Amino acid sequence: MNRTLYSCLFYLALPLVALRLWLRARKAPAYAKRVGERFSWGLPVMQPGGIWVHAVSVGESIAAAPMIRGLLERYPQLPITVTCMTPTGFERIQALFANEPRIQHCYLPYDLPCAAKRFLDRVQPKLAVIMETELWPNHIHQCAKRGIPVALANARLSARSAKGYGRFARLTAPMLAEMSLFAVQTETEAERFRSLGARPETVEVTGSIKFDLAIDPQLLALAAALREQWHASERPVWIAASTHEGEDEVVLAAHRQLLASYPNALLILVPRHQERFNPMFELCQQQGFATVRRSSGEAVTAQTSVLLGDTMGELLFLYALADSAFVGGSLVATGGHNPLEPAALAKPVICGPHVFNFLEISAMMRDAGALQEVDDAEGLAVAVQRLFELPQDAQKMGQAGLAVMRANQGALKRLLDGLGRLLNV
Repeated sequence: MNRTLYSCLFYLALPLVALRLWLRARKAPAYAKRVGERFSWGLPVMQPGGIWVHAVSVGESIAAAPMIRGLLERYPQLPITVTCMTPTGFERIQALFANEPRIQHCYLPYDLPCAAKRFLDRVQPKLAVIMETELWPNHIHQCAKRGIPVALANARLSARSAKGYGRFARLTAPMLAEMSLFAVQTETEAERFRSLGARPETVEVTGSIKFDLAIDPQLLALAAALREQWHASERPVWIAASTHEGEDEVVLAAHRQLLASYPNALLILVPRHQERFNPMFELCQQQGFATVRRSSGEAVTAQTSVLLGDTMGELLFLYALADSAFVGGSLVATGGHNPLEPAALAKPVICGPHVFNFLEISAMMRDAGALQEVDDAEGLAVAVQRLFELPQDAQKMGQAGLAVMRANQGALKRLLDGLGRLLNV
């Protein structure tokens, strides 16, 4: 399939795209808003001529934040347009950059030639930066036609994804050849990009910028103060973060098992997607857990068994409140989420077996003794209880994770230097 055929098929599939958007809007009404932006109609008024950063959703937005802050600092004269594809991604961008007037946002239009042209006519970026793996042939081709360099930042490519790209070599090889920089996390992934058609001189192994996560010292102080306010300084607290459908029941079963030995244990449950906040609150209540919603502002008391993290932009703070952390998306075949976020706070980390999104990072943490893998509710309960009962082991795991982070920092500077060479400003 070449790009012309791909574009024709995309146009023909628009009714299915609209149906999918409508179905999503039934669960998350925010999908029904600003639909025109997805076709480059009704784009907000934006200052042209800056840097365009695309972060598809929440995870990519979090990963992009240090890079965006670095770009703001290095290029104070340039506006930065941040695009995403999901309402939760938009909310996270808003939360991260609420006080930064140079950040402008819209949804990325679908990868249709006409929509890509209108979008670039409006934004007129000097540089396009795509986070991790979100590659769109028409957007990249339109950038190439205008002489706009395109960089893939914090790039990763699993063997499975590389195999998928390889099936459509007539589409993907020309697209990769049009790009100007692949800032890749590992040499293995670099070789995959080269074999698929990326020009060798454009591929650089810079490491993962996720290791460059910086923690505000006030965050830990605020978390300690809130636990004191809850009268929970000595209370065992654990977090299950970024959970997906099918995991919450496992987490709650593990918590019920923990309560048999630690009746005062508190679980902070944080579903990954906003549309699941209400169903998870109802599930907790149905199963008899005394539950408080973080968004309600209600106090956590000695009787509270579950705190539902149903706010946006607070995940690091919620991690800071806990003694140990289970990182979700890993008991189901989603591929896991970033284990470095709790590691940056010196928290011991627990994951399920499905961590292919963070395979190398998870392996490094496991080898260092910073991460424990579990398979089910019983294994999760045993792992959390062990950390409750052996605080020295928990501290050792937390410090090991922090050491892994510090040993692998520097990717952000290497990435920013590479982007600087493309900007020439």
